[in-house]
Amino acid sequence: MRAALKSAAPTLAVERRLWAEGHQVVVGMDEVGKGAWAGPLTLVAAVLPTDRRVYRVRDSKALTEAEREGLFDRIADWCVAWSAGHASNDECDELGMSAAQRLAARRALDGLGLEADAVLVDGRWDFVGNGKTQSLVKGDTTCLTIAAASILAKVTRDRLMRAAAEDHPDYNFDSNKGYPCPRHRAALAAQGPTPLHRRSWAFMDTHGWSHLRIPSGPDAALPF
Repeated sequence: MRAALKSAAPTLAVERRLWAEGHQVVVGMDEVGKGAWAGPLTLVAAVLPTDRRVYRVRDSKALTEAEREGLFDRIADWCVAWSAGHASNDECDELGMSAAQRLAARRALDGLGLEADAVLVDGRWDFVGNGKTQSLVKGDTTCLTIAAASILAKVTRDRLMRAAAEDHPDYNFDSNKGYPCPRHRAALAAQGPTPLHRRSWAFMDTHGWSHLRIPSGPDAALPF
């Protein structure tokens, strides 16, 4: 077993306390894509059952891509409910990252089909703002519901970016998932942004493309 899987596993300690207090629907949320140059910001809301476990769940960043893919269906089937919410690259540009994260979170929660009694989020910032949120520092490594959401979010977004790579092969989206890397940087410098790029980000000024308007509309439809 790899060292990452030997480390302390996230637990249901917080969830069990909330369940004992009468909060039946405890939602864990996590996001992926904030630091990317291209693609959506993705948040997942997940609700776990009280009586069943899936083992080897860790923060998505501690797992390999193959491990995350191997866990995805097991976690999805395990959840009482889960939903992904996206803010597109255009929405990230137009709204700013904080508002885009709140938008994606609202979409994820709306997609659950359940009314949340409590919401657990990773970090210090309450991006949900419904009066039911608990912010947990290092929640993705200590809280099982957040860790499960982190894997669902990462795999969901990775699959979208691999699909986008078929239309934009020079940008290596299947490997970098829209994040900065040498090949992505070189393709952007040589060819300019795709409809997937966040055109207000500072990297656009670095490459001199910030003056361009990126095509939008039906001919530039995105896969999310």
